[in-house]
Amino acid sequence: MEFEEARPFMEQNHWGVVTTFQPDGAAHSSIVVCGAYQDQAAFVIVRGWSVKLRNLRRDPRCTVLAVSKDWRRSVSVEGEARLHDYTNTDSEEVRVMFREVYRACGDKDHSDWEEYDQAMVTQRAAIVLVRPDRVYGRLP
Repeated sequence: MEFEEARPFMEQNHWGVVTTFQPDGAAHSSIVVCGAYQDQAAFVIVRGWSVKLRNLRRDPRCTVLAVSKDWRRSVSVEGEARLHDYTNTDSEEVRVMFREVYRACGDKDHSDWEEYDQAMVTQRAAIVLVRPDRVYGRLP
């Protein structure tokens, strides 16, 4: 399956699980809100001290599994994560990206963008974009 086939599903189904790899090679899975952004799977890690972010900084391989509300349909995107935050991306560019990825992962605007922007800075949040190397799943 190509990402283009999975994109409509990921644009409508934002419940997900991301799998990263611990230093000993064991898998680490976390629940995320995900979506499709710039031809990639995307999600935001809102706490910059999270295990999944530490794992991705060390080993960028990951899988994003997006599921339907009834858990009967799903799509998995395996690939290498690219991380964007206020330490490695221009501050205005990353502020805009946080907002765009928020919309891509939830189909709506935040009720207070300035509050959201400040929270992303305070919490050392990171945007994760996963370039699809392998895409598979069970779609309608």
